[in-house]
Amino acid sequence: MATSPIQLAVHSRLLSYGSSESTNLVPASPGNRGKIICSLRKLELEGMNFSGIGRKNDQEVSRKIHRIKALSASGVSLVPTAKRVPTYLFRTDIGGQVKVFVEKTNGKYKVLVEVLPLELSDAHAELVMVWGLFRSDASCFMPLDQNRRGADGKSSTAETPFVKGPSGKVTVELDFEASLAPFYISFYMKSQLVSGMESSKIRSHMKTNFVVPVGLSSGHPDPLGLSFNPDGSLNFSLFSRSAKSVVLCLYNDIAVEKPSLEIDLDPYVNRSGDIWHAALDCSLPFKTYAYRCKAATSGKGELVLLDPYAKVIRSVIPHQGGSEICPKYLGELCQEPGYDWSGNVRTSLPMEKLIIYRLNVTHFTKDKSSKLPDDLAGTFSGISENWHHFKDLGVNAVLLEPIFPFEEQKGPYFPWNFFSPGNMYGHSDDPLSAIKSMKDMVKKLHATGIEIFLEVVFSHTAEDAALMHVDNSSYCIRSGQDLNIQNALNCNYPIVQQMILDCLRHWVIEFHIDGFVFVNASSLLRGFHGEILSRPPLVEAIAFDPILSNVKVIADNWNPLANDSKEDLFPHWRRWAEINMRFCDDIRDFLRGEGLLSNLATRLCGSGDIFSGGRGPAFSFNYIARNFGLTLVDLVSFSSSEVASELSWNCGEEGATSNNIVLERRLKQVRNFLFILFISLGVPVLNMGDECGQSSGGFLAYDARKSFNWDTLKTGFGVQTTQFISFLSSLRMRRSDLLQKRTFLKEENIQWHGSDQFPPKWDDLSSKFLAMTLKADVVDGQTSVSDNGGDLFVAFNSAGDSVSVILPPPPTDMVWHRLVDTALPFPGFFDEKGTPVEDGLLAYEMKSHSCLLFEAHRLAET
Repeated sequence: MATSPIQLAVHSRLLSYGSSESTNLVPASPGNRGKIICSLRKLELEGMNFSGIGRKNDQEVSRKIHRIKALSASGVSLVPTAKRVPTYLFRTDIGGQVKVFVEKTNGKYKVLVEVLPLELSDAHAELVMVWGLFRSDASCFMPLDQNRRGADGKSSTAETPFVKGPSGKVTVELDFEASLAPFYISFYMKSQLVSGMESSKIRSHMKTNFVVPVGLSSGHPDPLGLSFNPDGSLNFSLFSRSAKSVVLCLYNDIAVEKPSLEIDLDPYVNRSGDIWHAALDCSLPFKTYAYRCKAATSGKGELVLLDPYAKVIRSVIPHQGGSEICPKYLGELCQEPGYDWSGNVRTSLPMEKLIIYRLNVTHFTKDKSSKLPDDLAGTFSGISENWHHFKDLGVNAVLLEPIFPFEEQKGPYFPWNFFSPGNMYGHSDDPLSAIKSMKDMVKKLHATGIEIFLEVVFSHTAEDAALMHVDNSSYCIRSGQDLNIQNALNCNYPIVQQMILDCLRHWVIEFHIDGFVFVNASSLLRGFHGEILSRPPLVEAIAFDPILSNVKVIADNWNPLANDSKEDLFPHWRRWAEINMRFCDDIRDFLRGEGLLSNLATRLCGSGDIFSGGRGPAFSFNYIARNFGLTLVDLVSFSSSEVASELSWNCGEEGATSNNIVLERRLKQVRNFLFILFISLGVPVLNMGDECGQSSGGFLAYDARKSFNWDTLKTGFGVQTTQFISFLSSLRMRRSDLLQKRTFLKEENIQWHGSDQFPPKWDDLSSKFLAMTLKADVVDGQTSVSDNGGDLFVAFNSAGDSVSVILPPPPTDMVWHRLVDTALPFPGFFDEKGTPVEDGLLAYEMKSHSCLLFEAHRLAET
């Protein structure tokens, strides 16, 4: 009697091979009592017909072959014991239950189907299981070859009777060769009278077939991404609320564009809430993976997408004329390599002690002048080889521009992925090499007392990044003011918040990163619809996360999408520091002769208008120039209308010049910028190349920046500037009692001076001179003078004329020493020991556009 075709009602395609070969099931002879034994044979796919719903059997399957006495329930070896066996429980449409056990033993998969209790309408009825196997589509079964009995001996489904055991349960056991996996077994049951005249189908309570994965378990939803189970299987987990279907794509060759195997995850087996998950045997010969999501919010169909949580990723080089859906990156099916962190010691520097050097990994050593081999130039290893430059400058922290894989046309501020360093920073674009060389770099710099900070961008992604298509409605903000972009991340949505926290923890745990600077930090304050939140969950969660408790977190409001900065009141919970944009603007304004003295004084004292609410000056990260906009030397060389937003001044002539007066003025201004940066309370941030006069020709674009030219360090400008920075770094450390304070100066520790011994004219735009005396602490009526020195007297003159500075009386038994006069020629414009002021001299001639620093020393020292 012919069997009825299996009408499957599952909602997704479940598994497909992309290769040219598949497999064929060959049941063994009836001598194998109680089981159906299936062995693997290869068969060309060209002869298979995989189209249509309800495909008919190729041949009637002889009931005699399948009416084999199955094992009784009492003797079944698949009953769960101490060993965990994948189990699937279904409800039937007639009120009973079906339990399916899948176990791998001795190179075979055993599938036990158990029905309890059995509710048959007739005592003389028998129960038959009608089943088939499939990979690509639930309506397209793999052919079952009955002992190769000829061309007409194939069938796509089989019927196997259940056997009732002593406990009242009825069972069927099937065996399959392990090499056949992964696949799905789909079945329904027929309750049939012995006479064969009447039958009724039994399906699930949802009126669908029962579908069970074999060699592919349901997996678990946590953690997201790729993880490795204790039993040796790989667990895949992906969040997508809007996906109609999710296909796991597996590749056995990193050079191919099409997957070797596709597993369409079943929403009833491989989905928990909004998370799709599956587990595979790690012995399968696959190297990389990705996903295809068909989501209601995606307008591009089923793109091949990188796992947002992938930690080892491989770049894909598309073939000429390749498909538009070819992925840019694939996740590797491997764990991050172990690393020996023994001997690594985190410096855990107090915030106020930091002196930061900001760099681009590629540009720092890519230039031939670095004299590094090609495989090290522009990599993390290149930084490790040139760590001495940081020590020469006196910096103790390095801030790396974003190192995530990024959209090459737009630059590192448009990331593809958040959990891995870009392959370009390792040897030969190898992801494992990039990971190892980064860890080597961190360990090497930690050994020299240097901390490592990362710039991170969580406000948006590359325009075609995976998150945009995995679940656009959850990951992205789709409306709101100033958000007319498709790739703005919905940072305070729970799943995005979790991803960001997981990312930060990953970099701290796996790479021992010491701090993060959050670019476009104002986006962290936005709600689901783009509105500003007074208490954003993500910012608060980062502030109180225990794993992040010992790292520095700094907000930077620069927006790479609009190439500008917006000031927002940033909620800090006394944890968040900020990149101080007002410091940059006010110092530039003062030195070009247009700022108020009150603004300068506020910045010198640690920006109390921003950081007085429970924080302190150490939370102010100060900078003069950075990676966007004009470089330090360009700030004093260009001031056309095209760069008006930069608040720059060309010192008399635009661009390159041979005018000695203009060049001298520019040199003084560069010194003034650096001097104010280091003398101010807060954390000074230097930008790569400013120490040697790196120029972008007056262009503001990010891609106008050039690689660091190491030969310029040997020029006159490079030598004196690097030595001046080293001096200022040493001065900050030596006079940490006044220049590296975690709290604001007390009123009795500072005295302000205007010109001609008058008080400063705080709100007079025409006033361009300001001086201050920083007084060492007074204990029991005596000035506390350590070996590091006494009071400091600092003066600033942005006018075009000289000023006669009246020095205040030094403390008792002390004399003023001039440490800095930016108007003097090199090498005399700064001196570590200082030049004593002549006895009885009350006035000092201060040149135009210059700064002064005096320190009180004991008479005995003089």
